[in-house]
Amino acid sequence: QVQLVESGGDSVQAGGSLRLSCVASDSGYILNRYCMAWFRQAPGKEREAVATIDKEASTRYAGAVKGRFTVSYDNANNSLDLQMNNLKPEDTGMYYCATNWAPYCEVNAAYHYFGQGTQVTVSP
Repeated sequence: QVQLVESGGDSVQAGGSLRLSCVASDSGYILNRYCMAWFRQAPGKEREAVATIDKEASTRYAGAVKGRFTVSYDNANNSLDLQMNNLKPEDTGMYYCATNWAPYCEVNAAYHYFGQGTQVTVSP
């Protein structure tokens, strides 16, 4: 079964930037053909959607990250990226990419395929 693999997490100070990437373990899955999402989960909190992008590169963002995070496809590397700027301590958490292998993103959809996550820690 194809797996999603995230990378790029790190520890940074507030105001810093990170770029996360997600790839599929099977290169036959071309990620820009699907709705893909980034989620995050802070300690003691529920997992929340951060950003989504569909096959037409239409994007949506959670209010808390709008204007600071950018989701995109890197077609050359067949990856899903999340550029995170002006990071805040409240951005700390495990970040996951997810998909339902459908072309378009439905609002409030339940995602069934998640990667193992990559840790982002932002210190004050």
